[in-house]
Amino acid sequence: MNSIRTLCAALICLVCVAAQAQWQWIGKDGQRVFSDRAPPPDIPAKNILKQPGGGARNVAAVVAVTPDAPSRATSAPGPTATASGPAAAVPKLSGVDKDLADKKKQDEAVAAAKTKAEEERTAKAKAENCERARSNKALLDSGVRLAVTNAKGEREIVDDAGRAAESTRLQNAMDSNCK
Repeated sequence: MNSIRTLCAALICLVCVAAQAQWQWIGKDGQRVFSDRAPPPDIPAKNILKQPGGGARNVAAVVAVTPDAPSRATSAPGPTATASGPAAAVPKLSGVDKDLADKKKQDEAVAAAKTKAEEERTAKAKAENCERARSNKALLDSGVRLAVTNAKGEREIVDDAGRAAESTRLQNAMDSNCK
């Protein structure tokens, strides 16, 4: 009877060990993820903390560069041998996150495209304003009688003072838009 209890206790322990997560990594949101399946391919290798049969990953080396000793480097303990085989090679860390650098390049390209599109819109609006001002100035300088509609909806003929004011306004518009 005692051996049956011991056997049952051993089986329960084995079931608990088998149910234990074999993979551990840091997800995109910064949270630790535990799973019996491998992480998705978009998780970088540096974020994988634990693999099946391997225990925890260790960082290979931390390089400290100072002005007085530019070639000095300190090493952290390397990966340990496991029961399943020799220690796996740990990739060297370059200090640059390629995904972050690519995203930064894309953001800069989008910002440059927006800036260029805005500059093109501004240049097009200035060209249209320039053409409109030149056309109106030519009409004003031709001497043709001009009429405008006032606030009451009545038609009024533009006198010499109004012509001079409109000519000055059109000349200022041409100076700012026709470059």
